[in-house]
Amino acid sequence: MPSYAVTNPMTGEVLQKYPRITDSELGDALDRAGRAHDVLSRQTSLADRIAIIRRVAQLYRERADELGRILSREMGKPLRSAIGEANFSGEIYDYFADHAEEALADRPIALSGGTGSAFIRRNSIGVLLGVMPWNYPYYQVTRFAGPNLLIGNPILLKPSVQCPESALAMVEIFQAAGLPEGAFQSVFVGHEQVSTVVADPRVQGVSVTGSERAGSVIAEQAGRHLKKVVLELGGSDPFIVLSTDDLDAVVTHAVGARAGNTGQACNGAKRFIVIDELYDAFVEKFSAEFAALPAGDPTDVNNKLGPLSSPAAADGLEEQVKRAVDQGATVVTGGTRVGNMFAPTVLTGVEPGNDAYGEEFFGPVAQIFRVSSEEEAVRLANDTEFGLGSYLFTTDPEQADRVADRIEAGMVFVNGTDLEAAELPFGGVKKSGFGRELGPLAFDEFVNNKLVRIAR
Repeated sequence: MPSYAVTNPMTGEVLQKYPRITDSELGDALDRAGRAHDVLSRQTSLADRIAIIRRVAQLYRERADELGRILSREMGKPLRSAIGEANFSGEIYDYFADHAEEALADRPIALSGGTGSAFIRRNSIGVLLGVMPWNYPYYQVTRFAGPNLLIGNPILLKPSVQCPESALAMVEIFQAAGLPEGAFQSVFVGHEQVSTVVADPRVQGVSVTGSERAGSVIAEQAGRHLKKVVLELGGSDPFIVLSTDDLDAVVTHAVGARAGNTGQACNGAKRFIVIDELYDAFVEKFSAEFAALPAGDPTDVNNKLGPLSSPAAADGLEEQVKRAVDQGATVVTGGTRVGNMFAPTVLTGVEPGNDAYGEEFFGPVAQIFRVSSEEEAVRLANDTEFGLGSYLFTTDPEQADRVADRIEAGMVFVNGTDLEAAELPFGGVKKSGFGRELGPLAFDEFVNNKLVRIAR
């Protein structure tokens, strides 16, 4: 397994290396987390946990510029987006703090007979392992850590090997906010050590954000030990255009939905499904606007696209595009690469049987499909192993409701993009995983809904 290191994806310069921890050090971390469970859940009141999370939110906002620059160094996120991610993480922590008391309150049950009372008490379950990716280092952890620390579940974070600096910055924030010792730790471990953590009896749940392969391997390990798992995996989100009064505005939404995080977002729009009468104009306008996005040094706030996160990521995307073309796709624009910079690319003519038809493209590559009807659009949208998010543009409210109901995805956004918010649940179906983060459902994944029945 690669070592943990910060490697500037724009220049290739290795800025800092971090050693993997030893098995003995991992044992110490598990001991601290185990002790922290009692301190956090029993000795720290909910009011105090809420105050700590509010302080965490404040620190994210105060340090947003510093935190954003870390992401630009580690994985090439354009600086404006990187700072935005830090600020959004602060908003999410505030949301969880605002709603924790209501979410974790006892829930009375109306009895059908007998005397006395009954209620559900929501208790912590224990230490949780978070296996988190490189593409949204703060945001992904925030979705997982926020509700669970409020519940009283300590967190062990296994960050991406290329994002150790942001992981340590998060540890520092939690320490500065007053979180009990051991309640949030980052462990620089290898694959075999992850298996050790999953098997440890103090660890009662695992959340994985990453590839289908990583999710299935860790979920299998967790299943052998009867541990709860939440998976947020890949996506190949459809963006359906059935009618519009303003095609230019729809195109701008579409470009933004594909270009976010330089196309390296699991819930980014990737397959654009356009009704026949709008298709030619959409392809022309989308291709021109996508190709014109300012790209380059991620620390330049004017750039909307940065480099891909690593040479391996750029190699993989380049190979996917070449294979798609070899199998019959047409490149409308782009398809070229300089170092880790990948030109915005549009593919048309991707047919069933082309590998690209069923693959996720993790970078600035868009596929555009022509359809003749609503029925064909829905069928194409659902013809994927993934089911994370989806987008629909139409001027017909009844059609919007009808199509949204039929799309096989965890999320449907109608006539808008960039609508994600702290209060809106996030998650998918099919091979995009299961479980929900954000919103009120975030408190439901790793909690003991304990029945208390009092006879008299």
